[in-house]
Amino acid sequence: MNAEVFQGIMIPFLGTSLGASLVFFLKKQISETLRKLLTGFAAGVMVAASFWSLLQPALDSSTTFVPAAVGFLVGILFLLFLDEITPHMHMDKQEEGPQKKMKRTTKLILAVTLHNIPEGMAVGVVYAGWMAGGAGVSKTAALVLALGIAIQNFPEGAIVSTPLLAEGMSKKKTFFYGVLSGAVEPVASLVTIAAATVVIPILPYFLAFAAGAMMYVVVEELIPEMSEGKHTNFGTIAFSLGFVLMMILDVALG
Repeated sequence: MNAEVFQGIMIPFLGTSLGASLVFFLKKQISETLRKLLTGFAAGVMVAASFWSLLQPALDSSTTFVPAAVGFLVGILFLLFLDEITPHMHMDKQEEGPQKKMKRTTKLILAVTLHNIPEGMAVGVVYAGWMAGGAGVSKTAALVLALGIAIQNFPEGAIVSTPLLAEGMSKKKTFFYGVLSGAVEPVASLVTIAAATVVIPILPYFLAFAAGAMMYVVVEELIPEMSEGKHTNFGTIAFSLGFVLMMILDVALG
């Protein structure tokens, strides 16, 4: 694996780490307005990345719509399965107490970590396609996807870290767990690239699979988060800005 690929798969992890570092500058709890803005922006970036960086190449590299359709639906079902065996990212608080807090904290870290796996796979699949050549994926397109996921990982890193801070965890420990939740992404990328000989022949399916998994996270986790309570228009505006930014990056650079 060359240096460009390694740097590319580390970019999303850097985004999560920078987002988690916000705990050193924030108070105990992130404001509801800022949470809506961050969540909406992340959702917009992920929707745009799912189409232009994943679904579009899947369609372009196949003679029919079948790989894109099948891969997308399998990605949705895979995340649905994960949600059945793990907790959701948006959990209601239960009664207080150290044990209850610890349980919520563990569930939150586990949920976000598992939901980062498809994003890591997406970056790995695209870089594997570029390294293989002739798969309809350019080096620039792979870099754009990595940057897009890093952009949406920044608010995600903050969103997972600040609730831990509110539970009474120290800022250093909160930052550590926020970074740890994103460490699974480069690992998932490396595993996917290592399996490139298996992945490349069915690359359109894998691209669409990653798109479906990311869209599931948007619809199931991010949109409900940005739409609850008051001032939901903040989340909608942030979604639009995130979508347009990722679209510009992908179309202009890809």
